[in-house]
Amino acid sequence: MTITAPNVLTLMRIAVVPLLVYLLTFTGPIPSAIAAAVFFVATLTDFLDGYIARIYGSVTNLGKFLDPLADKLLVTAALIMLAAMPRTPRIPAWIVVVLVARELLVTGLRAVAASRGRIIAAEELGKYKMALQAIALHGLLINYTYFHVDFFAAGMFVMWIALVVTVWSGADYFVRAWGVLMPPGPASIAKRAAI
Repeated sequence: MTITAPNVLTLMRIAVVPLLVYLLTFTGPIPSAIAAAVFFVATLTDFLDGYIARIYGSVTNLGKFLDPLADKLLVTAALIMLAAMPRTPRIPAWIVVVLVARELLVTGLRAVAASRGRIIAAEELGKYKMALQAIALHGLLINYTYFHVDFFAAGMFVMWIALVVTVWSGADYFVRAWGVLMPPGPASIAKRAAI
């Protein structure tokens, strides 16, 4: 197993998750600002690990596995904690359920495809989804009004867009996975047998 700089950054992103969860057990402007800063640094490592891996040719199978896992852990932890926080306003729990369910379903489809020796690559929609969720979560983590900007309202505005893109990308992924995972129908088998 090769540990590369991108893999170290990804592992650091995973290690930050418990700190983020801990910070989100507190309410108030200062813990919220610190949690947002921690999340911001973690999202920077997401950009940096991919950039370094591509530039220096240090893409590894471990990195391919850990990078999306780190993203899911970070975003899911933030979403669940934000929905459970004893402050108002807060993100509606049903939005968190939809976002987390999409992640679990896509991860499950990937696992089934991998068990059959098939890889279903992530598409651009998935990258847009992650970017929109990260932007929305920054606003929701900050939560308070600064410089006449209501960060919660701004975060929820972007989260509605992220929700649409999340459902769209999940449906797109399911359609692409269907063709890879479903066995050919009887007509296809008969046609092959005739050839």
